[in-house]
Amino acid sequence: MPAADRIPYFRTVKRLPPIAITLAGLLFGLSMFTFVYADGGSYLSNDAAACVNCHVMNPQYDAWMKGSHARVASCNDCHAPHGNLAAKLAVKGINGFNHSWAFTTGRYEERLRATPMNAQVTESACRFCHEPAVHQTITLSKDELSCIRCHASVGHNTRN
Repeated sequence: MPAADRIPYFRTVKRLPPIAITLAGLLFGLSMFTFVYADGGSYLSNDAAACVNCHVMNPQYDAWMKGSHARVASCNDCHAPHGNLAAKLAVKGINGFNHSWAFTTGRYEERLRATPMNAQVTESACRFCHEPAVHQTITLSKDELSCIRCHASVGHNTRN
């Protein structure tokens, strides 16, 4: 294509309706404000205290602090995939969006429940840490056996 036929970038931007540019700017600005206001950067760390940025997590955090895992595992050790950074970031991103949406809109149950994806991630985390110690006692296939079925209250002990 001859240089004279190419439309420079700034001319293409000028063709966008000003309302579209304004809306994109507002969406970006609102997203950045929300991220900073909600201390979004703290969720990129491995600090368990980040989980209590939302008051609804206080019982889980308090129970974790009193439990056996507080000395050896952070939230990410049980609630994010191991060994694959892309999978870890994807799960954290999905959960971050879902949590921020639920807490912002108020659409969540006070008694939090794991989604099937999060139950699978937690199950894999149990096996990642504990399978070397219990591999000889496991007689069922991985599909038939669920650590969290019998040990559901180990990490948080928030069951009534």
